[in-house]
Amino acid sequence: MPLVEAVLALAGGPAALAALACTIGAAGIVRGFTGFGTALVFMPVAGALIAPPLAVLILVVTGMAVWPVLLPRAWGRAARGEVAVMGAAALLAVPAGVAILAALPQQTLRWVVAVAATLTLAALVSGWRYTRPVGRAGLAAVGASAGLLGGATGLGGPPAILFYLAGPSGAERVRANTILFLCVLDISIAAALLLRFSFGWAELAFCAVLAVPYAATTLLGQRLFRPERERAYRAAAYLLIAAAILTGLPLRS
Repeated sequence: MPLVEAVLALAGGPAALAALACTIGAAGIVRGFTGFGTALVFMPVAGALIAPPLAVLILVVTGMAVWPVLLPRAWGRAARGEVAVMGAAALLAVPAGVAILAALPQQTLRWVVAVAATLTLAALVSGWRYTRPVGRAGLAAVGASAGLLGGATGLGGPPAILFYLAGPSGAERVRANTILFLCVLDISIAAALLLRFSFGWAELAFCAVLAVPYAATTLLGQRLFRPERERAYRAAAYLLIAAAILTGLPLRS
């Protein structure tokens, strides 16, 4: 049982582990029916309970656990050329983000997460749209900002989410593009984290424990997804994100 005890110690006890499992379960539902939102739901709460580097590791490893559920459907519907440009730029920027994660105090990182998540939610709710075509340089800029922010806080999705949701693409294409890009981003961040921090079997077991509810609820969310109900899905996602931000506000040490 030493591994079980180590996981409970990392979580801060059974109650904290249950809270994390519920939070990532809610994040899985959002991810399943929108293609995004895991970090926006999970990171504000996780940052209040566990160390930020561990929270980011959990985020990306659990994200990998749902690839078999999400990727087959997204692969055929995504604009793979766009995603490739963004993914390459993200790969180059992630190490700098992870260096920031290692350098900043936990309380500062929690504020960065709260502010970034709040600004993202405000932009999503505002419904801002653009109509101009975006070239390779623009795609690379989006990917690089996602890699930098993702490595530093786990919130790598917002730049890509805002880019795609603000554009003219429909719900199905937005969902497919973000799923595919976040898969590339997960690989990049996981590799950089494992090279930078001394994670062991206890941390990986912690990830595995939380991957179970995340995979189950992501599958549920995908089954609930219907393109014609785009507005209802987004509204539900926004409410969950707002609740997570309020719950995780770093008003206390």
